Amino acid sequence: MDLIPNYRPARHDVDREAMPPVAMVMALSTFMCFAVLDTTAKYLVTIGYAAIFVVWCRFLSHTVIAFFAFQGWRRADMYRMKSVPLQVLRGLLLPATTLFNFLALRDLQLAQTVSIFLTVPMTVTAMAGPLLGEWAGPRRWAAIMVGFIGVLIVVRPGTDVFSPAIAWSILATVTYSLYSIVTRKLAMQESQASLVFYSCIFATILMAPSALIYGRMPDSAFDAVLLAGLGVLGMGGHALLVKASRLASASKVAPFVYSQLLWMTALGFVVFGDVPDGWTVLGASIICMSGFYIMNRERQIARRERKLAAAG
Repeated sequence: MDLIPNYRPARHDVDREAMPPVAMVMALSTFMCFAVLDTTAKYLVTIGYAAIFVVWCRFLSHTVIAFFAFQGWRRADMYRMKSVPLQVLRGLLLPATTLFNFLALRDLQLAQTVSIFLTVPMTVTAMAGPLLGEWAGPRRWAAIMVGFIGVLIVVRPGTDVFSPAIAWSILATVTYSLYSIVTRKLAMQESQASLVFYSCIFATILMAPSALIYGRMPDSAFDAVLLAGLGVLGMGGHALLVKASRLASASKVAPFVYSQLLWMTALGFVVFGDVPDGWTVLGASIICMSGFYIMNRERQIARRERKLAAAG
């Protein structure tokens, strides 16, 4: 699962305008890229490649692409860090998220992992209070509780459905939520190039020893293309998300994250023959409705704060 949160649109009045069709296409394409990335990763780990090796290949190719995309030989801001501890923490949280997610994908259906992962907006809202001082009101807390009821329906603790793979997926959600909060703190002080570059270079370096021990040469040219393509899909999704966020406000782009549930369900059926059961569909629906409510509520609060600031 791959998302980069908290990108701001380039135009300040974009929240008041209708979302351009091209932004909708880019938003849908963003989450299609991330769905294909997870599908590719699941295929690779299920045919025998070590999860840590697949993660390392994903970040290695992402690092190379980022270096050339941002012209790293001439961009000093790409290497500059104003908050080294937070950049390092962020650079550890993203590969941890990816590793946990890929471990979960080895045994879970795509629809199950994405259903759990879609609780990130709720988890971030809950964590933002103690970590950022951005406390949620009673309505958003009620939505958070409803969302976690949806998670319980998906994972069904105490039944055969609940397994170590579910725990990996929950860990991925927690680490990504922390990653989102750290990104929010860094977004106003670090350059976009440095945020993208350091989020992948740390993973590439730190995972290299383990990846080289547990990895192996690709069994075929097809597998090699898939391993290299992980970074292309990740970087491509990020680039599309940035472009969509420059054409439309974050509040308009954010709900498209739930299209990933449709992409993942469709790809899970086409590639692996997986069909989510009724409980997964019910839980995912509750999670999506809760997430939509939180996004809409935060949009209303942000609009009200802008009006108060303008009036003052």
